Amino acid sequence: MDTAGRRRGDAASVVPAQLDKARERWPDSGLELHQGDALAFVAGQEPFDAIYSVFGAAYFTDPALTLPGVAKGLRPGGVFAMSQNPAVEGCYGCQASYIPRGPDEDPAIVKRWDHPLEAWPPMLERCGFEEVSATVLPAPSVGKRRIGTLLIRAVLARPPRGAGSHGRAAVTLGVTAARWKLCAGTVAPPASRRRDDDGPRGNGDRVAAAVLGGVHRRSGSRSGGP
Repeated sequence: MDTAGRRRGDAASVVPAQLDKARERWPDSGLELHQGDALAFVAGQEPFDAIYSVFGAAYFTDPALTLPGVAKGLRPGGVFAMSQNPAVEGCYGCQASYIPRGPDEDPAIVKRWDHPLEAWPPMLERCGFEEVSATVLPAPSVGKRRIGTLLIRAVLARPPRGAGSHGRAAVTLGVTAARWKLCAGTVAPPASRRRDDDGPRGNGDRVAAAVLGGVHRRSGSRSGGP
């Protein structure tokens, strides 16, 4: 929350090209973009009301680092949500892919962490989260994609009554979401510039909705126009 009492949002990514895409797509959104390690950024800020990652840093970082870091970066009662591809049966833990970069370059090596659906709730609960849900959303009915989206949502447990805390609106780990929604409003491109495939599986809005639902119930705030 800024000094004028308005909600604000931040996004962090180590990839300059992702930040450039965000600036081009949402030039007047008011979203503050930060280049650098997402968890390091969160650790250096006041607690947030919500943290979410849409096929972003939470997918490509060991949960043993991500989940404790996110827990420390949220105020009690804050919401964490993340999305990624569902795990391939039998392929769990750290996985790696070679990403082609050109005929004269070695491919980029990208690590990701996959776990079976039932493994996520206990991992989050050990880090102080509650109300944990992990589900696979079906692929959009339009288009040729058939792989769904793994959506994980959790709430950081509250301290004993009377402790109290204050936080900022939201931070996104990795600039991959197609729309940014904050507690007191929506920072989104005009309808003429929006795409119908929010997120790599068309479920970007549903991740934002998972974040906002919990924040709204706890804060009494509403989502509206920018």
